[in-house]
Amino acid sequence: MSDEDDETPAERQMRFQLQLRSRGVTDTRVLGVMERIDRGLFVRGQFADRSYEDTPLPIPCGQTISQPSVVGLMTQALNPGPRDTVLEVGTGSGYQAAVLSGLCRRVYTVDRHKRLVTEAEALFQKLGLHNITAQVADGSRGLPDQAPFDRILVTAAAEDPPGPLLAQLKIGGIMVVPVGQSDAVQTLIRVTRSESGFTYDELRQVRFVPLVEGLGQT
Repeated sequence: MSDEDDETPAERQMRFQLQLRSRGVTDTRVLGVMERIDRGLFVRGQFADRSYEDTPLPIPCGQTISQPSVVGLMTQALNPGPRDTVLEVGTGSGYQAAVLSGLCRRVYTVDRHKRLVTEAEALFQKLGLHNITAQVADGSRGLPDQAPFDRILVTAAAEDPPGPLLAQLKIGGIMVVPVGQSDAVQTLIRVTRSESGFTYDELRQVRFVPLVEGLGQT
């Protein structure tokens, strides 16, 4: 039995927060909401006992739940405001959407896998997160019916920031997206839209599953 098995919930939460801070998550709003949203609820099965480690973990449909520090850093870079409407591409476990829901007015989250959307919706209901709308859709095409968005967060890697998503970003809006042509080399990019075009800032190296067009089989 490890020392972590003997932790009280308060000790575990303190370690979790220290882990986030040590990896560069410093925004107090982001830290506050990540303290309230229990990552353990979003990790099931054989990996449940690793919920509070700073590591990505497998979830159904061949996807992953991102490591907490990356969730924190992406949310921090996105800088969502309390009146913002946010599009998340890649619902996955629902953890990132749950974090966003505590920082903005409305979250729309899409995933190509029906199973993931159904399971995430059940968790959102359980947690009383009523400002999240989840649906099955091809994330590479965004959600034109609800556009434009103040913020867009993409949790799968594209070769370049997808054109349909750029088009759905408001003037003054921000998109955070991993880009790269291989699983090994990806860069997290922050895209800011202005009247004159788009500005791109490289943030850090990351590894995400690829952004795939079309709907999944599950």
